[in-house]
Amino acid sequence: MSDTTHGAITAPAPYDQALLPAGIRSRFVENVNGIRMHVLEAGSEGRDRRPAVVMVHGFPELAYSWRKVMPAVAAAGYHVIAPDMRGYGRTSGTDVTFDDDLAPFRPLNRVTDIVGLVAAFGYRTIAAIVGHDVGTGIAGWCSLVRPDVFRSVVMMSGPFFNTADAPQATAAPPDTIHDQLARLNPPRKHYQRYYSTREANHDMWKASQGVHAFLRAYYHMKSADWKANRPAPLKARTASEWAKLPRYYVMDRDKGMAETVASEMPTTPQVLANGWLPDAELRVYSNEYSRTGFQGGLQSYRVESSGRFTSELQIFSGRTIDQPSMFIGGKSDWGVYQGPGALERMQNTCTQMLGMHLVDGAGHWVQQERPDQVSRLILRFLDDVQGHAEPTGRGVVT
Repeated sequence: MSDTTHGAITAPAPYDQALLPAGIRSRFVENVNGIRMHVLEAGSEGRDRRPAVVMVHGFPELAYSWRKVMPAVAAAGYHVIAPDMRGYGRTSGTDVTFDDDLAPFRPLNRVTDIVGLVAAFGYRTIAAIVGHDVGTGIAGWCSLVRPDVFRSVVMMSGPFFNTADAPQATAAPPDTIHDQLARLNPPRKHYQRYYSTREANHDMWKASQGVHAFLRAYYHMKSADWKANRPAPLKARTASEWAKLPRYYVMDRDKGMAETVASEMPTTPQVLANGWLPDAELRVYSNEYSRTGFQGGLQSYRVESSGRFTSELQIFSGRTIDQPSMFIGGKSDWGVYQGPGALERMQNTCTQMLGMHLVDGAGHWVQQERPDQVSRLILRFLDDVQGHAEPTGRGVVT
């Protein structure tokens, strides 16, 4: 397939097969909720119909982040589908600018993206949707809004809960956390607020060290390889508690993300010793983000901070995820705890939580850092779901 031009972004062909593990295919699916979606898939379809599992990546990642988990799940008898989400990688919408309409990136339209993708593959229901990081929110909303399609859900790294149950903005007291952070010594800012700013995309896309070195330092600093990651629950959503978070979550006010992580760039021997993200695999990410920039991925942070679409979620207030669910995080991942009380709220939203697992030797990128353990947990969960197992792991972290 020859390259075609999509606005200012060159939309390339599917991945060269040499980039992918055996059994994974790269392809495009046309007209999924109005976009051309690039997906990786593993396992048979067509006459050899298998139950489907959809895997949703986070930021700043791609469908490629599931490459080490997909073969094991496919080998167990599933058709595994991992898309580049709207605004990412080779899916259309990566030419979005800061001034473009945020509506296509709101939660309910992202649900429509996934439902449309499932339908495009000919499925009316799927065995599970698996989400990581920002993808956890997408997977959670898919399960909450369309339980008839998504029969179970696995959430990873960031706890999901029904944000429609939060108090209405007009009834809640003013949120002063960002002003409190600015008054710390040194002044700080939350990364999600920073990701909502105009300068965030330029800071990372045009980083002085280059996109490849930026991503290397960013992935390193949020992994178990960075020994300063020793997470623990926070007591409250206050500036003094948030100040305990590493700088990649609560940043110095005068620094962007590229500058923040640059000081923790791993050494050449550390890079060479990295078995979970060798430089050739990191190059897949850096090539894509060098081409597209980061704005398509940043739009979801802007949606959340804008509050523009909160009201349309209120119709789901009080609704729970009653399908079987599971949570997986890394023991070295601050993302599990950065929202005080989020794990508890997730258990209120998910009424059939079959297990909560924190994986040794993994940070934020748990499915890449420890793919064998994650694959086993997912397959055991799917076996439990198929066997109609009773919830035995609610509230249990292993």
